[in-house]
Amino acid sequence: MTRQALARGWVVVFAVVAIVMAVGAAVLRPPPAQALENGVARTPPMGWNTWNTFGCNINETLIKQTADALVSNGMRDLGYQYVVVDDCWFDPNRDSSGNLQANASRFPSGMRALGDYLHARGLKFGIYQVPGARTCAQSVGTYPGSTGSRGHEVQDANQFAAWGVDFLKYDWCDGSGTINDQVATFAKMRDALRATGRPIVFSINSNSFHCCTGPQRNWGDVANMWRTTEDITNRWDTGNTNGYPMGVKNIIDITVPLAGYAGPGGFTDPDMMVVGRGGMTDTEMRTHFAMWAVMASPLIAGNDVRSMDSATSTILKNSRLIAINQDTLGRQGAQVANDGGRRVLAKPLAGGDVAVALYNPGSSAATMTTSAAAIGKSGSSFTLTDAWTGAVTTTSGAISASVPAHGTVVYRVSGGGTATPSSGALVSSSSGRCLDVPQSNTANGTQPVIWDCGTAANQRWTVSGQTLQALGKCLDAPLNAGAGAKAQIWDCNGGANQQWTFQADGAIRNNQSGLCLDVDRNLTANGTLVLLWTCNGAANQKWTRR
Repeated sequence: MTRQALARGWVVVFAVVAIVMAVGAAVLRPPPAQALENGVARTPPMGWNTWNTFGCNINETLIKQTADALVSNGMRDLGYQYVVVDDCWFDPNRDSSGNLQANASRFPSGMRALGDYLHARGLKFGIYQVPGARTCAQSVGTYPGSTGSRGHEVQDANQFAAWGVDFLKYDWCDGSGTINDQVATFAKMRDALRATGRPIVFSINSNSFHCCTGPQRNWGDVANMWRTTEDITNRWDTGNTNGYPMGVKNIIDITVPLAGYAGPGGFTDPDMMVVGRGGMTDTEMRTHFAMWAVMASPLIAGNDVRSMDSATSTILKNSRLIAINQDTLGRQGAQVANDGGRRVLAKPLAGGDVAVALYNPGSSAATMTTSAAAIGKSGSSFTLTDAWTGAVTTTSGAISASVPAHGTVVYRVSGGGTATPSSGALVSSSSGRCLDVPQSNTANGTQPVIWDCGTAANQRWTVSGQTLQALGKCLDAPLNAGAGAKAQIWDCNGGANQQWTFQADGAIRNNQSGLCLDVDRNLTANGTLVLLWTCNGAANQKWTRR
């Protein structure tokens, strides 16, 4: 074969590969569900849920006593407003018209009256249902009946609205169904709630009895909050990567990389809190609350708030951490460094402040350090407010603390300016397509591609110091990379191979290797890989930020 024929053959091969990649990627990307924009959950919902402490042992007296406690102990005024009645509130049978009805022995006054009681005290009413045939308790045989919402979505949504419900927890409770099945099924209730005209927070859990679909997509088009993991238990570390039950450390490991998904109206949910339920040290419970706050997680208490000890009260009523959690930007803290599991998270706040969490899951104390530049601040004079003690210090840029084992130090960093741009798309000048993390895959080593530009989090790149971050991971050049090495995403670790400099001509140059971010062979098809190459000023090495 001649050299020319061989070259033509390779052109055909490359073209076929590009087409296959594009078609394959399109198949792997299900069409998005209708976007959820219902005006609620502009900040992470806060409240209390019956399940973690009481399970099925609930009644209206308990709910009313809890509501009164939330008012009298000041939690309501700090933001804990949703009182959510979980599984086992209902009669095992629907009425003759197919309507849900309260369990008459447990809730003799009915659910509308319970909602009225809560509303009269400045609280909001939450309730539980499932998209299948049986609730979780019914599925395992601890509660009789088969009263799930399957086939009754519109009827149940109308019933909830008539009762004055403000929050629906909707639990999958079924081992079957693909992730696309789950999206379509959850969307039925989403649309039914919307049609009622009542603003109702829609909280879903796709992981209940079903493995691990929570972190596989941004569910913000379906729900206001969505569980990222299996159920929490009051332990620090169960050793499960994402299986029942989950310890606090294990849940943090799953949820941190999902930072790009959160925003007003939609938040990742690492499950209801177990602060005050034993099983962990005070340090571990403080970390639990602090990380939930910085991760912009819903703060749903699960302890018996009628009889809290002082340590539990101090944690749950920390107004500085609550203010960080409830910040109107709605940003989830993004990882800016990861040293052997010790993570630094930065959460931008309205007005220019940044909350920084120094999280140490290790078994011994460690001095942890970051900088104002690394968290996206510019300048040389900053104020640090310790979220636990309220102590105020100043720094020219260094942010450091001795963090106990399993502990977390949180600072609110004020002063200076904000480095710009904070986040946006990176558009390849040669194709007009955007730098994209395929299928939002956050596994270390995932190689970015170019793809039609959209608004999803897997195309939102945050500039933090000299790092470029998406989905909680850093754009990374392999150590000692040469021309042709792959660009990839990796846990942020502060290394020079994760630091990039924007050049005047639009190139993005890696600080360690000196190589530029390059679209492979100047191809323009969706799915074309992005790699590292000798900087040459070509169009496929030029990027614009928007």
